[in-house]
Amino acid sequence: MDNRYNRHNRRKYSLKVHIVLVTKYRKQILKGSITDDIKQKIYDICNSKGYGIIAMETDKDHIHFLISYDATDRVCDIVKLIKQQTTYYLWKKYTNFLSKHYWKKKIFWSDGYFACSIGEVSSTTIQKYIESQG
Repeated sequence: MDNRYNRHNRRKYSLKVHIVLVTKYRKQILKGSITDDIKQKIYDICNSKGYGIIAMETDKDHIHFLISYDATDRVCDIVKLIKQQTTYYLWKKYTNFLSKHYWKKKIFWSDGYFACSIGEVSSTTIQKYIESQG
């Protein structure tokens, strides 16, 4: 049995996305316990929603993660959920620290994000397959 694909009802899929979130104003505050807590919170969110974390790592001002997700989910909704819940969690736990870096309460991430879908084969391979049909 091919386990590269997920199956649910009449769907067969393999959806993975590389997401990058950047701290507001590129503040270099992703270090120490904040980094550990963000990673754990993202793991918790993903587990509760059925997303699979394939890889995750932080730098001083941004975080990269690669997740697998269901065909009924939208990347923008995944990002929104993760940004909202991690921001709420961090402000609750690190209020004094964050208030020194952000004058406006309840912000942590920049407004945008980077997302790139990935697949099991290259786009060139898929293009050749499509062109060979018929």
